[in-house]
This record gives sequence, C-alpha cells and structure tokens, in this order.
Amino acid sequence: MDKDKGSGSFSFTENEQINRLLSKLVSDVKGFTESQLDQIRRLTQIGSALSAEKRLDRLLEMIVDEAREFTSADGGTLYIMSDDETELQFAIVQNDTLNVRMGGTGGKITWPSVRLRNPDGSPNHANVSAYAALTGQVVNIGDVYHAEGFNFEGTRKFDAETGYRSKSMLVVPLCNHENDIIGVLQLINARFSITNEVISFSIENQKMTESLASQAAVALSNNRLIQDLENLLEAFIKTIAMTIDEKSPYTGGHVRRVSELTMAIAEKINNATEGPFANVSFNDDRLKELRISAWLHDVGKITTPEYIIDKAKKLQTIYDRIETLKMRFEILKRDYVIEALKKKLADRDDAGEEKVDGYEAYLEELKKEFDFLVDVNTGSTFMDEQLMEKLQKVSSRKWVMNGLTQNLAGNDEFDNLSIPQGTLTIEEKEIIRNHVTVTYKMLSQLPFPKKFRSVSGYASFHHERLDGEGYPFGLKGADIPLQARIIALADIFDALTAKDRPYKKEKTLSEALAIMRSMVEANHIDGELFDLFIKERIYLDYAQKELTPRQIDMR
Repeated sequence: MDKDKGSGSFSFTENEQINRLLSKLVSDVKGFTESQLDQIRRLTQIGSALSAEKRLDRLLEMIVDEAREFTSADGGTLYIMSDDETELQFAIVQNDTLNVRMGGTGGKITWPSVRLRNPDGSPNHANVSAYAALTGQVVNIGDVYHAEGFNFEGTRKFDAETGYRSKSMLVVPLCNHENDIIGVLQLINARFSITNEVISFSIENQKMTESLASQAAVALSNNRLIQDLENLLEAFIKTIAMTIDEKSPYTGGHVRRVSELTMAIAEKINNATEGPFANVSFNDDRLKELRISAWLHDVGKITTPEYIIDKAKKLQTIYDRIETLKMRFEILKRDYVIEALKKKLADRDDAGEEKVDGYEAYLEELKKEFDFLVDVNTGSTFMDEQLMEKLQKVSSRKWVMNGLTQNLAGNDEFDNLSIPQGTLTIEEKEIIRNHVTVTYKMLSQLPFPKKFRSVSGYASFHHERLDGEGYPFGLKGADIPLQARIIALADIFDALTAKDRPYKKEKTLSEALAIMRSMVEANHIDGELFDLFIKERIYLDYAQKELTPRQIDMR
C-alpha cells in the first residue's frame, strides 16, 4: 500500500529503486577499488622488473613496453636527455599499427634529436616533448590535430607519409631524484580494449603513467649511475696503465696490446663449439673482470725504476756507461803517445802521433777491444767461456787516472758486461720480478665489487708456470686460473713480437710461435690455449694490426 507523498515517506516501489541504486553503487565502488588494486599491483611488479633489469637497452624498451600495455597505447616514444641538456635524443620508437620497433636492442636510432632551444635561444615550447622536458609538465591531448599551443606539423607530415592517424597523446617527463629531467615518455593513441577504437588517455591512466614514469626514472638513473661508475673505473684503470707504459718509451702500448689480445682469445673461447673449451663461457661480468685484469697486469711496474725498465744495454743506468769506457780508451791512446815520446826523446817540432813506433798497431788493438765491449754491451751475444776469458783480459787492461792505476772496467761494469744473455743482472731481474708482487699487493687492497673480486689474482699470476717454477707464488697446474693463463699467453706473445724493445730484436711470427711451442712442451704455458691460438689464427689477426710486414712470415 502506498503512503501519501506529502507525508515524507517513500513507497515500496521507490524503496526498491533506491536499494537497487545503492547495490549498484556498492558494486561499482567495489569493482573500481579492485581495478585500482590491480593497477597498484601491476605498478609494483613493473617497478620490481625495472629495478632488476641491468641492461640499459632492455630497460629502455621495458619502460615503453610497460607504459603502452598499461594504457593500451598503440605507440610510444622514449626520449633521453643529452649530456649537455640541449636536446632530447630518440631512444625507443614503437608502433603496433605500423609494425615499428626501433632503438634498444634493435640498435641506435639515427633520427635527428629534438632541440630544446630555438635558434634565437628561446625555449622550444612549440614541440610537445621539448615543452614537457623544459617545464616538467604532463601534457594530455585528446586530438593532436585540434590541439592549441603546439606545432604538430611533423606529426601531420608523418601521418601523410604512412597513412597513420595520430590522435590522442600523453607526454610525461621523467624526473630523477635530484629533480632533473632525464627523459620524456610519449604515448600515442590510447585504444578501447573491446572495439580497439582510439580514445583519449584517461585521468586515471595519466596518474598511473606518472607513477610509472617516476619508477622508470629511478631505475634509469640507477642503471646509468652504475654504468657511469663502471665506465669511470675502466677509464681510470686504462689511464693508470697508459701512465705506466709512458714511463718508458720502449714499452708504450704493451698493456693495451696485451688487453686486446686477451679479449680476442676470450672471444674465441666463447665461440668454441668443440674441443676443451666447448663448455667454457665468459658472461659479460666475467669478460669485464678479465679485461680489467689485463689492463692492470703490469700496474706494479709503477715502483720499478725507469733505468731498469728501459735498460737497453748492459752498462746502462741513467746513461750508457759504454761512453765512459770509450773515454778511458781515448786516455789509453793519449798516454801511449806520451810515454812513447818520452822514451824516444823525439824532436817535438817534428814528432807526431803518426811517427810514434807501434802506434798504429796499438790503435788497431784498442779499437778491436772497444768494438768487442760494444758488442757485448748489447746483450744479444751469449757469453760463453771463451768470450768471458776475452772480457776478463780486456777489462783487466790498466789505465791511470789522477795517478791511480786501475782496471779498464770496474767491478760493477765487469759484472754487468758478464751477464750471460740479455741486459739485466740477477739483482735487476729480481726488481723486475717484484713488480708482480707489488701488483698483487696493490690490487688486493682495493675494494673491487664482488663481480670483480678475482682481478688481483688474474692480474698477478701471468708469470706463473704450469710446472710450478713461475713467480711470485709458484702456483702449479690447475691452481693457475684460466683467465691468468690467457693473460700469460698474450703477454708472452706480445713480448716476443714487440718491435719497440731496445734490448732485443723483434721476432717474426714463425720465430715467436716456435719459442712458445717449446714453452708448451716444457710445461710453462697452457697447451690447449696455445692450440686454440694457432687454430683460430688469433696470432694473424693481431699481427696484421700490430706487427711490421717483415715479421709476418706465415699465415
């Protein structure tokens, strides 16, 4: 039964209608809340995924992929701010309708960047992406063909060329933790999920996209910061290595060459599908660790005196003391003439060196002895017993200085000239060997990231030998990591073929490889690595880049 409307009461029919409306409202609110919760969960998942992605190219793609899926956008573009903050550079371009995926893992986009300033220096507010980057404001446009305040001539031209119809657009700046704009995310043509009709970007989607942009900016900033720190670390390491090389004009480039050769060997190992290295693979972090180790393998030479590193001749210290011996030979010539003239009481007006009895023969004798010392001083002649006897005889020749009679070559000079082969004494070799110990001491004190924790070992073990007779730790066989064996092989090959060493003549390819083969047979270096070095002709790729044509005597 109905009651009077004037009484202020509702009829049963009206109550039923109100209840239905309330029920629908509750249902809508519940559905809306669940939708919001789903979006929040999705944002959380996206944030975790963005934070976990380490590759910058994949991270950039993921930002656009997730934003497009989130908003049902047909296309998306991600711009990255240039280092000098004068332009926006294309990083990612995607469009489903046009089947376009550019940038990221697909390679760099070569389209011209968007300038943030006009030629007269005024801000480029006509371009919507530049406007967002300059002001930090979000731009949400229902139809770009009817938008005011922006210049969409480029968009219209693109549509005319492709047959596309750009309509709705959402442009969101990416702002990092320091409130700097680091990029711009531009989405185009939101689509209704059922009919696929192009619609405007809703306020809800705009807000959620802003949240996504914030997470993306954090992830992108962190990724770039980590990459920048790693780049700084590698650049600093290379600078230190080059500084050590520059200590000596004769070893400049050695560290670079060893590093490049090391990585060439590692690349061939990664590509191996058969043989002992078929199951060996270096991932990106392991490759970086190996490259850093190779660049630092001689860092201990920072403490090695230059005259030892540069010791081209046996008598060399700060200068080559063969010049001192040459001066003593000149004094011997002078004293011989003086003594001869005194004995003969010759007429000083007519006497001359050419008239002194036996002078020419004596001069020839001294010349031969000096030439002998010059040859011995080079270090290229092996000092056998016969040569040692001759050196003893020449060194024992007497000369007089300030009334003091002494041997032509002093004890230190004789000891250096007596070096059996090469230019270094036993003491100097120990100083050279010590650079590896110093390398280990220096690197083991550095707080390398966990993924680079083996750098000190790999860099310091390149003079170890498989037979355990190497230094500084006397490691043997499997105790020497593969990475250290690779650096050792690269170091030896470069040392044998280097054309900038004053104390030895560079080897040809055939000579160098023959010596290395003998080192394999003597169990000094890794035979499997050497076989790979030969089979893959790594030596030839290196030779064509670094060696002289004369050295390349094999293919």
